[in-house]
Amino acid sequence: MEKLTLYIANKNYSSWSFRPWIALTAAGVPFEEVLIPFDFPAGNPKFKEISPTGRVPVLHHGEVRVWESLAIIEYAAELFPEHGLWPKAADDRAVARAISMEMLSGFRALRNACPMNMRRPKGKIDLPAGLAEDVARIKTIWEDLRAKSGGPFLFGSFTAADAMFAPVVNRFDVYDLVTDAGTIAYMDAVKAHPAWIAWREAALKESWIVPEDEA
Repeated sequence: MEKLTLYIANKNYSSWSFRPWIALTAAGVPFEEVLIPFDFPAGNPKFKEISPTGRVPVLHHGEVRVWESLAIIEYAAELFPEHGLWPKAADDRAVARAISMEMLSGFRALRNACPMNMRRPKGKIDLPAGLAEDVARIKTIWEDLRAKSGGPFLFGSFTAADAMFAPVVNRFDVYDLVTDAGTIAYMDAVKAHPAWIAWREAALKESWIVPEDEA
């Protein structure tokens, strides 16, 4: 099989890069990582050389180009079905995809007010309209699924669904948005995963500063 190459942006800020990276890494899917920082005001022009949309992440597999985080995860899951990127049970897989799509298309108040930032010191911000509702919905998703699966992750073991919500764990943490024990227990489990630790350690070593992501 030809190698997979995953093109990503800054580990400190790029939530969309983080999702497929942590999904593939946690599942043990072999791939080569290429980081191209968005160190220009309108993004790095090099993105257009490797991505049909001019954005990252994008996965190269021979002549195949797959962009968008969830599509990359789905493609890897089809190539490596034995790696367990999605839950084993069909009903769980359906729910995992549903909440992943909800993450993909929703929670705009949270995204806009609280950019992912691995370096940010923990501290509260003024909450804009809609953010509390986003936080409450995400907490409900996590609580319901962990109650059913028994944890520590949404479907027991770490899956693509956890990967899709991994940037939210950072947001909830550094913007100090939650206090309840159940939510924090889930966040602690994600932050203790070796794939999370590896990404965060690399993010903390980066020197690039993106002012609009320094909320």
